[in-house]
Amino acid sequence: MTTSSQNFSAERLSHLRQDAPLTLSLPEQIAARLSERIVSGAYAPGQRILEQAVAAEFEVSRGPVREALRLLEKEGLVMILPRRGAQVTNPTIEEVNEIFDIRAMLNGLRDRLIAESPRRESLLPLIEEDIARLVQAAELPGTGDDYIEIVTRLNRLLTQAAGNRRLQTILGSLAVQTVRYTRLGLSSRERRLQSVRHWQGLLQAIRAGDGDAAERTARQRVLDSRDAAVELLQTQAATPAQSAS
Repeated sequence: MTTSSQNFSAERLSHLRQDAPLTLSLPEQIAARLSERIVSGAYAPGQRILEQAVAAEFEVSRGPVREALRLLEKEGLVMILPRRGAQVTNPTIEEVNEIFDIRAMLNGLRDRLIAESPRRESLLPLIEEDIARLVQAAELPGTGDDYIEIVTRLNRLLTQAAGNRRLQTILGSLAVQTVRYTRLGLSSRERRLQSVRHWQGLLQAIRAGDGDAAERTARQRVLDSRDAAVELLQTQAATPAQSAS
């Protein structure tokens, strides 16, 4: 395993969109590459993304780039300003609360459906395998890129297995935005170990067919990640103010 931000390749990010076609259009391919850079921090919050520079880099006209930026705007990763072009959005506490509160409810429903499904037995070996990898990745030094990659894959597996296409579509629409904040919420070893315990609890609930426990564990897992991300954003916001004083 590596711990670099390159783990979030364009292909992996495109797979976060649960209803994405196997073959991406040119604007979607460009959007996936730019998403990778925003999520990894290669593009800093507030940084402008220049259409002309991106078009030159990918050797395309500005039309597909402009459409790619519109896709990123829908995902909340950039905002397009009049006469200024696209700018990477700043992570905000309000957005973290909104996204993670929604995900807590939806993941709870998803994991309840899985625990109560007769098909859960066929899923257990796959879930067990990924959770075993999580245990190892939680201890790795760094910012947790390997851990986040496994969590992303595991969430995608569960979302597809829930058997509810509307739920799959809604969770897919939040996935790329969530990865950005999940990196904050799982950036410390302590938080990753806490997350592992939640995943292990979910595994036990699915084995037992306990929908209540699965839903409760899923919600708490997401809310803990939300709280950690909010705390880190608050710390980052306070640091410049303390330096100035």
